[in-house]
Amino acid sequence: MLKKFRHHDSLRLFAEIARYRSFSDAAAALNMTKGAVSYQVKTLEADLGFALFQRNARGVDLTAGGQKLLDACRNHYEAIEAEILAMKGLSARTLTVGVSTYFAARWLSPRLMSFMQEHPDIQLRLQPMIRLFDLEAQGVDIAIRWGNGRWEDGEITPFLPCPAFPAGNAAALEKVTRLGWEEAISTFTLLRDHDDSNAWTDWVNTAGLPLQARRDTLIIPDPNVRVQAVIDGQGIALMDTLIERELEEAKLFRLSPHVLQDYGYFLVRPHRAVPQDSVIAFTGWLQSIK
Repeated sequence: MLKKFRHHDSLRLFAEIARYRSFSDAAAALNMTKGAVSYQVKTLEADLGFALFQRNARGVDLTAGGQKLLDACRNHYEAIEAEILAMKGLSARTLTVGVSTYFAARWLSPRLMSFMQEHPDIQLRLQPMIRLFDLEAQGVDIAIRWGNGRWEDGEITPFLPCPAFPAGNAAALEKVTRLGWEEAISTFTLLRDHDDSNAWTDWVNTAGLPLQARRDTLIIPDPNVRVQAVIDGQGIALMDTLIERELEEAKLFRLSPHVLQDYGYFLVRPHRAVPQDSVIAFTGWLQSIK
C-alpha cells in the first residue's frame, strides 16, 4: 500500500517535469529542490524498469516509454477532473487553448465572449505560451501559432492570413531611407522568435537581397517583449498588422513593401486519432469570425 501511494506522488511529479521539460523548472514550480526531484525520478525509473527522460541542451525530452506513461497519466487525471466537475454539476467538456499573450490580447480576447455565449457548456482555458511546441506534453488541446504553417508536430489548419513585414523605429526607417536595404540590413540586429527560425531568411529571399552570414541576431521568444525591443531600438523584427496601434502612434514603421505572404496564424492540434468535440467547436467558431 505504501508503495502505491509513493508511485502516485511520483507520477504527479513525473507529469509536472514532462510539462516543463526541465527538472529545475518543475522543482521551482513545486517548491522542491532539484536534488529531491531527481531522486524521485530515479526511484520511479528503478521501480518501472525503464528510463523516462533523456537530457538535451535545453532540459529533458521524454523517452518512448515516458511518452506512453504520460499519455496514461493524462487520461487518468482528465478522468478524475471530469468526474469532479460532474459531481459539482458542471460541464466536463473542457478546452485548453495554447496561445501567446500577444495574440490573445490583440485579437482573441475581444472576440471570446461570442464563443462563450454560443458554447456555454464548454469550459475554456487559455494557456499563455511562449514556445508553442510540445503541445501534448503541456496538456494543450489546440494552439494558435504564428509562422508559415510548415510544421510536422501536429495537425495544421490555416486560420488567419497575416503577412509579415520588417518593422523598426523611426531611426531604423531613416537609415533604410538613407542607405537602402542592401546596405542598411547589415547594420541592424535582426530579432527572431526562436533560434531555428527561418523567417528572416525567407524575407531576404522574397526581397531579392543577397544572403549574408551574420551573428548579430537576438532571440526574443515573447512577441510582446519583441515589440518593445524594436520600439527601444534594439533591432528590427518581422511583424504583422497586429501592431496597428504602434503604427498609428508612429512608435513603429513598416520598413519595406516586401512581405511574407504565406505567413500568419495557424491552428495546431496535437496528433490524435479523433479530435475532441470542444476542439471541433472552437475551430469552427474561429473559422466563422476571422
